[in-house]
Amino acid sequence: MAASGICENKATLLLILLPMYKSVAEIMMPNPASINPEAPLSDAIQLLAKPEVSALPVLDQQGKLVGIISETDLTWQETGVETPPYIMLLDSVIYLQNPARHHEQVQKALGQTVGEVMSDHPVSIAPDSPAKDAARLMHERKIHNLPVVDVDSQLVGLLTQSDIVRAMADS
Repeated sequence: MAASGICENKATLLLILLPMYKSVAEIMMPNPASINPEAPLSDAIQLLAKPEVSALPVLDQQGKLVGIISETDLTWQETGVETPPYIMLLDSVIYLQNPARHHEQVQKALGQTVGEVMSDHPVSIAPDSPAKDAARLMHERKIHNLPVVDVDSQLVGLLTQSDIVRAMADS
């Protein structure tokens, strides 16, 4: 309970310190580096190794956001996948976790392309949204990077936790 209370207090403090009038468009990084799902994973690794890049929005052929790949996805891939717990009962295997989820994790851990490793269905936000809403969304969803898309799902920017902290410092 105490840890949860501290976490909620941090979020409240963040929302108080972030200027009320700032929009996402005012504090985001416009035209961020991006990648397509067919790209080799090594291309994403090279881009993510740069200090100023912590995530890459993944865009389809029409430039629409289809996923995001981040340092978290790559470090998770490096850890590998453990066999899900199971029990044997009368020569039958009974998995204690969903085997489909395990299969998904194996595919992600062994992935060789961006599309196989990326997080699909990324959370995104509109550029005219208040920065406070973006900060709240990032905190609630426990995400560090938030793609900014227009009404046609076209990428216009990327908002990071660092952008929010800089906006707080500037106020």
